[in-house]
Amino acid sequence: MDKPLFVLDSSLPYLEGLVEQVAEVRRYAHGEFTPEHIRGARALLIRSVVHADRHLLEGSDVEFVATATAGFDHIDTDYCRTAGIGWENAPGCNAGGVVQYVLSSLVRWSLVRGVSLQGKTIGIVGVGNVGGRLAQRVGALGLRPLLCDPPRAEREGAEGFVSLETILQESDIITLHVPLTRTGKYATAGMVDEAFLSRCVRRPLLINACRGPVSPSDVLMQGLERGQISDLILDCWEGEPVIHSELLQRCFIATPHIAGWTADGKWRGSQMALEATCRALELPLPEGLWDEAVLYTPDTPTIDLDRFPEEERILRAQLHTCDLKATTQTLKAAPEAFEQVRRAYRFPREASAYTIIGAYPEEKPLLEQLGFTHIG
Repeated sequence: MDKPLFVLDSSLPYLEGLVEQVAEVRRYAHGEFTPEHIRGARALLIRSVVHADRHLLEGSDVEFVATATAGFDHIDTDYCRTAGIGWENAPGCNAGGVVQYVLSSLVRWSLVRGVSLQGKTIGIVGVGNVGGRLAQRVGALGLRPLLCDPPRAEREGAEGFVSLETILQESDIITLHVPLTRTGKYATAGMVDEAFLSRCVRRPLLINACRGPVSPSDVLMQGLERGQISDLILDCWEGEPVIHSELLQRCFIATPHIAGWTADGKWRGSQMALEATCRALELPLPEGLWDEAVLYTPDTPTIDLDRFPEEERILRAQLHTCDLKATTQTLKAAPEAFEQVRRAYRFPREASAYTIIGAYPEEKPLLEQLGFTHIG
């Protein structure tokens, strides 16, 4: 039987030798996805830079669209439904990467600013795959999480959640992990506005690692100038790739929308997309799917805790997995090179790729909470 044709975004990693087992394959750069290039394809495997909409799909043979990303606003789901085209995203594939970004950023902030994280309150706004996993891990750094997710609280009940007002009143750190929605009862575009910042009681560190329009640049500048927030960690920017250069210079950590980018997350997204496609088209799963051996070994895979000051051992282990100092310096030196800095970013490995040695017995539960699995 002839193999079906799949068209893939050429930047999707970790699929070489897998997809060819079940399909004929064409690969195109994201800007080359056209109705002509997808002619005859039964499935598309894409990233968020490819727009799977009526213009691309109408009149095609496509039966299924899989995106190797958690977000799916680049897929016209309404059109797919009316056209009988199935689709699937990769929920949670990048959650570990975003959590690693936030934890490592907090560690660097703590060490450089001389602010202990012990006993501080972190307000997590948006408790989906990312926010939920972050809530499970911040305790290892001594932080007390408060969880705010009004849509979930409405659906599931208020237990375990607090109001946004409580977040603003009690948090020393506020980190945003909401989807970008522009309409409806819980719209998040422009959520961080003057009223939001004016109600921040404790001059918090503010982190945005979700979507740029959630925290408009001019509002953030005002918040810094008025002392309503003490520091900023920004991965997502209003208007990116053209970003607010003055705001960039004021950020403690500033990165070009790479928070979810780890080798592990990219691998998970690709494997999830291929598996979903095979199941939708009733094809056998390729041999070697979900084989972690394809992931690279970190340059320094062993973390010796005895190298670090006594009070910094857990912090330094976390920072070892992902330190954003150099990326921040590069972006601040050349804000116009946002896309180039983004493309040049080397995907780090997540905590499970590292081996910890020299851990005290009482440290092991904390390290496991941070995602380390090889601890001696």
